[in-house]
Amino acid sequence: MNKRRKLLLALGLGTLSAALPSLAQQSAKVWRIGFLTTRSRPASLDADYFGALPRGLRELGYVEGKNIVIEWRFADGNIERLPALLADLARLKVDVIVAGGAPAARAAQQATGTIPIVLAGVGDPVGLGLVASFSKPGKNITGVSNMAGDVSVKSVEFLRAVVPKLSRVAVLLNPANPIDAIVLKQVQAAAQAAGISVSVFEATSASQIDAAFAAIVRSRPGALIVAPDPYYVSQARQIAELAAKSRLPAIYSFRPHAEAGGLISYGENMAKNYGRAAPYVDKILKGAKPADLPVEQPIQLELVINRSTAKALGLTIPQELLLRADEVIE
Repeated sequence: MNKRRKLLLALGLGTLSAALPSLAQQSAKVWRIGFLTTRSRPASLDADYFGALPRGLRELGYVEGKNIVIEWRFADGNIERLPALLADLARLKVDVIVAGGAPAARAAQQATGTIPIVLAGVGDPVGLGLVASFSKPGKNITGVSNMAGDVSVKSVEFLRAVVPKLSRVAVLLNPANPIDAIVLKQVQAAAQAAGISVSVFEATSASQIDAAFAAIVRSRPGALIVAPDPYYVSQARQIAELAAKSRLPAIYSFRPHAEAGGLISYGENMAKNYGRAAPYVDKILKGAKPADLPVEQPIQLELVINRSTAKALGLTIPQELLLRADEVIE
């Protein structure tokens, strides 16, 4: 082989080898993840507990815009928008749907029996009929549950510690959220055992929340329990300000409520919950079937107390409750 042919061959091989990574990148799979919730889009996804999902995926080697795209869909508290949002995700041919909260999970279940669904922030998925059991979920749904429906007894207990002569409690709930019906039953049972009467108020929008508080004030309860609902998290500041204006000690299920000025929150750390949904997405993308992935149950709950709000309400938080708190906001 003469020198000229050797040189041309070397140049050709060099050009081919340089092109191979580019060709590989072009042919690499870009996974598309659909995310659905009844919440409104937060001002900063990274600062919100939703941000734990993409962070968890990054830790597993997924880079947004490179090998994964997350299609975020927010219903802004309107459950009737969920079917259209799901239809849009199906049109985009998403590989997995992450359902944030019970209403989104129920809508996704009704919309598709083929696209894998990963639960995040969903209480009692067995009781809601989303999965057959925690160990063997069956069909196309798995993920991470939370204990939103299991903390109601403690909610009553904590309120009684702060308001010792509590005789009447109001419950604010979203009738469109199936988990809230379960929470209400547990609150009623715990309250009845303690000799406390329960009044129920419903709201599914910001204006209805305002109207509900006006009705709550007229009923003159001693305290308020805000049922767990994704949309209520979006309205955390509105609810906290209304509770403060109404001079109502209130307890919530999620930390953002206490951070927004709510008196007490008791429940699972939702950032950890959404972060734990990432490995489920990863396993499904790698070929695992949702039916074979047991639903994870939380093992740790956190108590957050806003002592600044307590002082504004003229309340003294018992020392034993402060010592038990995972965080006290001053």
